[in-house]
Amino acid sequence: MKIEYSLFIGMAFFFGHLGIIYGWLSNWEAVGSAGLLLLAGLAALIGSYLWVTARRIDARPEDDPYARISEGAGEQGFFSPWSWWPLPLAIAGAVCFLGLAIGWWLFYIGIGIGAVSLVGWVYEYSRGQHAH
Repeated sequence: MKIEYSLFIGMAFFFGHLGIIYGWLSNWEAVGSAGLLLLAGLAALIGSYLWVTARRIDARPEDDPYARISEGAGEQGFFSPWSWWPLPLAIAGAVCFLGLAIGWWLFYIGIGIGAVSLVGWVYEYSRGQHAH
């Protein structure tokens, strides 16, 4: 994961310097300066997460420039292929954004739909006390 965190840390330095240069040249125009500095902070946040994760795990085949493609074969993780919970969660997001345009009452309905959908998605494979 060396290249991933290096890329994001590099982006953080680039956008940080770019935000300072843009702010200085534009007499610290509020939207552009803040946006570029926040983008630098976001890149630094992702880069620091990837750096901490890279220290905790072993080297991957992607980190070795002489690795073969077959070394990366195998199980990559567990992904739920038949889950329907992302659909109501996306509908809840659409209702929330529609509520920003129409009225706050619709936004609160979207929050409710989203909370139920998120709990359903998180506990989809639970066993025991919270099983479906």
